[in-house]
Amino acid sequence: MSKHEILNTKDHADLRVHTGAGAELGDAVMAALVVPDEFRKVQAHYPIVFRREADGGRFSALALFGFENGENLFLANGEWEARYRPLSMDIQPFLVGLPQDGGGEGQVHVDMGHPRISASGEGTRVFDEAGRATPFLETITEKLGALHVGYQESSAFYDALARHDLLQPFTLDVPLSDGSNQSLIGFHIIDEDKLRALDADALGSLHGDGYLMPIFMALASLSNFSELIARKDAKQARG
Repeated sequence: MSKHEILNTKDHADLRVHTGAGAELGDAVMAALVVPDEFRKVQAHYPIVFRREADGGRFSALALFGFENGENLFLANGEWEARYRPLSMDIQPFLVGLPQDGGGEGQVHVDMGHPRISASGEGTRVFDEAGRATPFLETITEKLGALHVGYQESSAFYDALARHDLLQPFTLDVPLSDGSNQSLIGFHIIDEDKLRALDADALGSLHGDGYLMPIFMALASLSNFSELIARKDAKQARG
């Protein structure tokens, strides 16, 4: 159960965090939120797909780790088998919270109910003995800032995709070696045909706004489906 608190030296002077990888640390998830600013790094390892929010409004982008809820095919023997973890995973159990009045700068919060919170005295310290932020916390703060800014700026990116009708529903059916079939539904991907059909003015506008690069990165990421399917096949073979 989540228990969000504003991070501070008075209440969290001895706080330690488990920084490894594992299902027991909250990493057993099928997908994670990613922002356009990190698409270049994400596309080297994971397929990037888009999902419409439950209210039927804006889209968000996700890096896929598996094909079903709770499945992360990149977890093995306490390791995350990819060189890059999306920011939304890498910053846990921390998050950005806004003041109760909704104004002012974002604040670093910590979810004291998260499984990464150490209750054993083991793990990486957040503050040193003098109450200063450790290098670990400084790095986390930088990543939180990047994720926060990236999320805030992503609305304009999705508006541009909608304006040019560049997202299409996507269904993937994958027959596996053991005879079973894996299906992926409910997501969207970049419509490559519509992207190719855009005129010079539209492409110039997307390029000028800095959106062409993340669009190309999202398209390039789809080649990672073959690796994800291979990981699923290997998992099925192991039983």
